[in-house]
Order: sequence, then C-alpha cells, then structure tokens
Amino acid sequence: MSRYSSSGDDGQQVVEFKQMVKRLHAEGIEVILDVVYNHTCEGNEMGPMLSLKGVDNLTYYRTVPDDPQHCMDYTGTGNTLNVYHPQTLMLIMDSLRYWVIEMHVDGFRFDLASALARELQDVNKLGAFFDTIHQDPTLADVKLIAEPWDIGEGGYQVGNFPVMWAEWNGKYRDTVRRFWKGDSGQLSDFAYRLTGSSDLYQSDGRTPSASINFITAHDGFTLCDLVSYNEKHNEANGNNNTDGTDSNDSWNMGAEGPTDDPGINEMRERQVRNFLTTLMISQGVPMLLAGDEFSRSQQGNNNCYCQDNELTWHDWELDAPRKRLLEFTAQLIALRKKHPNLHRRKFFQDRQIRGSVVRDIAWYGSDGKDVSDEGWKDGWNKSIALLLNGQTLNVTDVEGRPVVDNSFLILVNAAPEGVEYVLPAPPGKHPWRQVLDTNNIEDPFHAEEVGAKVIVGGRTVRLYNDCAEEK
Repeated sequence: MSRYSSSGDDGQQVVEFKQMVKRLHAEGIEVILDVVYNHTCEGNEMGPMLSLKGVDNLTYYRTVPDDPQHCMDYTGTGNTLNVYHPQTLMLIMDSLRYWVIEMHVDGFRFDLASALARELQDVNKLGAFFDTIHQDPTLADVKLIAEPWDIGEGGYQVGNFPVMWAEWNGKYRDTVRRFWKGDSGQLSDFAYRLTGSSDLYQSDGRTPSASINFITAHDGFTLCDLVSYNEKHNEANGNNNTDGTDSNDSWNMGAEGPTDDPGINEMRERQVRNFLTTLMISQGVPMLLAGDEFSRSQQGNNNCYCQDNELTWHDWELDAPRKRLLEFTAQLIALRKKHPNLHRRKFFQDRQIRGSVVRDIAWYGSDGKDVSDEGWKDGWNKSIALLLNGQTLNVTDVEGRPVVDNSFLILVNAAPEGVEYVLPAPPGKHPWRQVLDTNNIEDPFHAEEVGAKVIVGGRTVRLYNDCAEEK
C-alpha cells in the first residue's frame, strides 16, 4: 500500500517525508494523508498484473459471486479491494499504522470510503473495517475523514458514518452551488449547510467538525471554472469528452470560458467571493482547493487526474484580479480564525435561563422579523439574514473561562436584484458595524457603522458584527 521502502532512493524519500512533516508540525500545520485503499492500479481482469492480481484474487479482490474470474467494480477503476477478508484488512491496518508510527501523520482521508465498508454487498457502518480501526490504539487519536460514497448501489452515505469520523459533506457542495447559481427552493437546505449540517451529524452525537465543508475539490471544476463554464470540456483527456461528471451545478454568467466582457468578469469575481465567504463563515471545517484562492483554471476540464501540464500546474504569476482574490481570501481566513462564533464547537441550541429563552441563532426576513414557516417554503425566496449570538458559545478555554465573542449578522442574497433589509437589533450594547460586503470589489472589508436599513446588492453577502469602533 505504501509507495515508500527503506532502501536506496526510496529510503531517501522516507527521510524527506519525515522532515517535511516535522517542518509542517513546527508551523502548527497538521498533515492529513489521502489514502486509496478501495482499489489498486491493476484495473479489471483484463489488465496487467501490477500489484495483487494473480496472487490470490479471492482474498484481495471483490469478485462476481457466480463468476469469480470477473471483478466487482464499486470504484469506477475496474476493481475493488476485498476489505471483508481478514488478510486484506490486516494489510490496510499495517499500512495505516506505518504512516502514523513512522511518518507521524495526523490523520487520513479515505478515498471512496463506502467501498471499504461493504461486507457482502451493502455498506455496513458496523462492519469489520470500522470495528478494527476503532479498537486500534495507534489510530485512536488520529483524524479519520471519509469520502462517504462509491459508485455502487447504496454507496452514497453522507451523514451515515460512525461517530469517530468526519465526512466530506457532498450535500454542502451541491446545495451551496445551486443556491448561488440561483436555483429555486434551496433556502431551507442552505440554512442547514451554513450552520453545520445538524440534520446530518447531530443525532448521533457528532459535532459541527464532522462536516468537512467544500465547494470544489481535486475532482471536478475549480472555483474559477465553476463560474466560467456551463459544461465540462475534457477533450484533452482523449475520451471524446465522455469522462468526468456532467452534474456540475455551474454557471458561466453568459459566456462559456474566458471573456473580455467586463460585466461578466465582475460578476464572476463577485460570485467567487460569495462562494469563499459562504465557505469560511459556515459552521464546520472548511476545505479549500489549492489554487482557488487565486482563481486557478483547468480550462473547463473537470477530470484532470491524467494531466501533468498547464491544465493542472499552478501559475504563480498573478495579474491584478488574481492578486485581489488572494488578498481577499487571506483576510477572510483571518476573520474566521479570529472569531470563535464563526467556528463553534457545538451545534446551535436555544436555552432556557430563568424562564426566558436565550437565542444563540435567529433567522430574519427582509422586514426584520423572524422567518415564517411559509417563508422557508417559498421557492422563489433566495435571500435571508442570520444572527449568531456571540454570548452563547457555551464552551470554555483551556483555563476554564467562558468563551465569548462578537455577535454576527449575515445577510445573504442570491437573487439578481438588490433587497432592502430592516436590521434586527444587536443582542449586545454596541450597534452593528459592517465587516464585509462582497459587492465591493476594491475594498470588500471596508468597516463602517450602518443604519436601521441596508440594501444588500444582487448576488451579494454582507456581514456585520457588534464590535465597538476602534478609536
């Protein structure tokens, strides 16, 4: 399973990897290893023997029950490892322990993790794979992240992995894309994704950190391409544009690919800011695809695994718009890190204190009143306000003191036209001050006090808090 050995050039690679991990740890950066234990490189029964094929197929591979010369393919790569067999499971566990003990990685992201949980046919979250990992003392303290699906029947398991696991939240990706594209009927689901996906992770005792929020990943469009192409353009892969998913929930704003139209380019920049802002103010763990912070493009190719050229390389020569986005992303990350109210450790839950309800979260319509049941159901509604009370985090710091923060008011408008909002009163003694306006291309973090009403521009996020004005 490991591509490293202990001799020759490979031995030098081991030393260099350890040194890299050590340097990253010194900077406070954890290392999560992406591991692919669901298949090997051998393809189906027609491919060459490169790994385990022909050694003991019935032990190491899933085969068709009544025709074992053929592989079962839950992965889309031609074969699936037989994790149900103790010998294959031992191989995986030995590999995991090696990466923790010898290489000092902090956790793993399991590719197509549903394939690892299949026993006879179905995905079983109480199966041998999970039991073996959970009882292993070496793996007890590392981070476990699932890509919670495969391509087999019943393979989509978002929200269904065991308590110790975090998950790539595919529902977050899909809902956020559709909401900002302007699809109708997304508001209620968008609210769940913005607040940590409690509908997926709260009932079994998990916390918001179980939700790995992402909009783009190494598979699929980059963020730049998500706002620049309506269709995939994978001709360079040599499969007549038949590979890669057709379900991208993308929108090109009126032109397919690069354009000189200033209006379209301005709207694309704003949509990228909207996506990044949504990602960084959502409860849960944000995952940012490398290059999205400076608008890397793959020219509409959403399946670039086979490319080692300008399509996948990072171009560090940044023009003015890309530099502007890089600075915006850095400030956005700094804002999130500064405020624990934007990354809570627990799900929201209004509490009774001496007979009154202390609201830690509230949803408002444009009239400044609580959103009604009908408002949530209105398919045309694409705008909402969210208040996060900074006095109700209900956690303590390392010295046992209660953690408090500024309260935040988040105004989100995915409609093409602006919406006037009556602002609700802040829960504290300080008035609302604007922190962020994604409609402001030159100075989106311009801070200023606001009045009782504001206009939220079309396809815009505005963020306020009750921080006292600095003198």
